[in-house]
Amino acid sequence: MSERIYLDHAATTPLDSRVLEAMLPYLREHWGNPSSLYAEAREARKGLDAARRTVAELLGCQPQEVVFTSGGSESDSLAMRGAAYAGRRRGDHIVTSAIEHHAVLHTVRQLEKEGFRATYLPVDGQGFVDLEALAEAVTPETALVSIIYANNEVGTVEPIAEAARVVKERNRHCVFHTDAVQAVGMLDIDVGRLGVDMLSIGGHKIYGPKGVGALYVRTRTSLQPQILGGSQERNRRAGTENVAGAVGLAKAMELACGGEMASRTAHYRALRDRLLAEAPGLVPFTRITGPLDPERRLANSFSCCFQFVEGEAVLMALDLAGIAASSGSACTSGSLEPSHVLTAMGISEELARGSLRVTLGKGNTAAEIDRFLGVLPGIVARLRELSPLWRAEVGAGTGGQRGERSEHGG
Repeated sequence: MSERIYLDHAATTPLDSRVLEAMLPYLREHWGNPSSLYAEAREARKGLDAARRTVAELLGCQPQEVVFTSGGSESDSLAMRGAAYAGRRRGDHIVTSAIEHHAVLHTVRQLEKEGFRATYLPVDGQGFVDLEALAEAVTPETALVSIIYANNEVGTVEPIAEAARVVKERNRHCVFHTDAVQAVGMLDIDVGRLGVDMLSIGGHKIYGPKGVGALYVRTRTSLQPQILGGSQERNRRAGTENVAGAVGLAKAMELACGGEMASRTAHYRALRDRLLAEAPGLVPFTRITGPLDPERRLANSFSCCFQFVEGEAVLMALDLAGIAASSGSACTSGSLEPSHVLTAMGISEELARGSLRVTLGKGNTAAEIDRFLGVLPGIVARLRELSPLWRAEVGAGTGGQRGERSEHGG
């Protein structure tokens, strides 16, 4: 087999060698517990403090507003549970969208079991939240609103700054959180310009290490800790800090959000635009999912659904051809249920089961896209020939491939 092609960067990214190099001293030499007082501990504390300052600078906030966590999912869960319980005296109502990552949705559902009330905002056919519906949903009893910044499955970029403004106009005490795990390195994450109270980050989506993330918490935003047993992270998250992980996260963010952001996103966009333009013409009966306007979707995100075929079968065939892709969120890839994101966008369960997600990285090349586009049509065609639906609804009436069409949009 020729060299493999990795097209699932929304699931995880390889560790950048420069990030590893920054981490190594804190794995080898400066391994002390940063909460202790002796020299070894002070060296570890210096690294942790420097990492916090770097993350804060990139977010446009103060270092004390950064809480290091074990990753994006914990950041989401801490934000949701911590703010909901801290704000319960003002209200027990939570507002979120139907296309959030499960780290948010499952937490909200658990909070409902614990006595909170929740409103799940619908989205349109391209995955956008209706800001008027958001305004109507927020009441004086709404303690927390969480809207994802950029969707991990279809790449929809929500108007977070406008959403935060709408919420604050309706209820200035309401806490506004956004899951920005997929947005870091591609979109503006300045928390002042966004107007958010909390923002979640994960390290391994931006060529950083797994097992580390961060949560921005605006000063004077009440947050009830969820992990108890110590005073770390200004009493917001107990546990000995992952110093090497924090250093790695800071270095990854420095690269992704600093000097390389423009070149990376331009590279992603060029490859993604080829997929958006060429894939539907090569594979009949293909429906692009997510925004039609490329400026309103993540630069590295291509997603579609194929009629008359199962997405898992396409993925297995691509894997055999040396190509790694996805049918949706990596956190739900083992599920037989259709994507909650796609069904919330009004896509039928049958069509949603034929989904494909391609998310590009800085190492992908035009030649790799050539190879992907070269093998994809044959894979889908072979699988359709095995499908009774294909033979019944298309093959008999059109003679197989003739007269087929591609569909765009939501």
